[in-house]
Amino acid sequence: MMDRPSLEIAGFREPDSLQPPYLFAPYGGTVRRAPLQRPIEVPATLSEVTGPAGDWERLMGSAADDLTVTGKGEPLGERIVVAGRVVDENGRAVGNTMIEIWQANAAGRYLHENDQHRAPLDPNFTGAGRAITDALGRYRFTTIKPGAYPWSNHANAWRPAHVHLSVFGPGFATRLVTQMYFPGDPLLDIDPIAGAVPKAARERLVARLDLSTTVAGFALGYRFDIVLRGRLATPMES
Repeated sequence: MMDRPSLEIAGFREPDSLQPPYLFAPYGGTVRRAPLQRPIEVPATLSEVTGPAGDWERLMGSAADDLTVTGKGEPLGERIVVAGRVVDENGRAVGNTMIEIWQANAAGRYLHENDQHRAPLDPNFTGAGRAITDALGRYRFTTIKPGAYPWSNHANAWRPAHVHLSVFGPGFATRLVTQMYFPGDPLLDIDPIAGAVPKAARERLVARLDLSTTVAGFALGYRFDIVLRGRLATPMES
């Protein structure tokens, strides 16, 4: 199994064991795309590490954090709220950073031409949204709980319900991507993508039911905090 290169930031060394490897044989996609040699480090220039931080609304428009109001009617499925904080390794808030999410609809289908899963599309649900963290690093989305869906990794393979999250740093080159799963999902233990994450860190990808986030009579709430690095870092996709 090929090791991931460590990330060096101001003298900090990210523990390799917390993150999924580039190559994890049960996850077929990594076999096809994993590098056969260690990546060559290319020093970043100023234009690559600086960007629109502080000016996301001018660049991207206002937040689109309620995915249930983008159509002409109500989307089908169970309404949920996904909320949390983005923090650094010391628990300090990372404010004014953009978070994007994308997901399947309640039937387990993405609004994408490559998704030909035999499940219905929902004309009132795009599955995509974005928010900007506040000064305390907080974000919040209202959406629909996604459904499980089959995929071609192996015979009778099904992905557990999940939401993709993308966190932008000071520039587009500093983007980090992860996945959030739901508690109690029986598919988690047999999913190769979740299984690629070392066991000690795997639970960090599972949101927790949070009644303080729940909207009474409307939507269950799930808490998912994102830690950018350190020993408690949220596992990120290669």
